[in-house]
Order: sequence, then C-alpha cells, then structure tokens
Amino acid sequence: MDGAAVTVAVASSRPEAELIAGLLRSNGLRAGVLADDAGGADPQLQLEGVRVLVAPDDEAAARQLLAEADGGSPAK
Repeated sequence: MDGAAVTVAVASSRPEAELIAGLLRSNGLRAGVLADDAGGADPQLQLEGVRVLVAPDDEAAARQLLAEADGGSPAK
C-alpha cells in the first residue's frame, strides 16, 4: 500500500476481519488485516480488536461498501 494505511473497521476477531477485508478485496480495493496477537498464536490479545486497513486512496470506496453491506446508507 502506498502511504500510511487507514483503519476502516475494527472486528472482534481475525476471521471476522478477514471476511471484511475479503469483501473489500473482491470489490477491487487493497485491504489488509492487522492484529496484535502474536501472529495468531495468542488470540486473547485480540480483545482490543483486529483492524481492517486500506490504502488512503481506497478509504472512501471502502467506507461506502461497508456501509452498504451493513444495510445502511454510505457515510459522508
């Protein structure tokens, strides 16, 4: 990703974050998952959430997709 990645969602687990990132990727956006859980070896460290990150230039589209997937209208 070019530039600093932007957090567009915080999930309660790595699998949930991977699903969100997969939705974004399947729509042509660059997305990644960041968890401070020792590479998945220590899942209890995910209590503070697992972040879904996108490239800065994909942020608006990512937020729109996530709002639509959540059944709401896109946030502005």
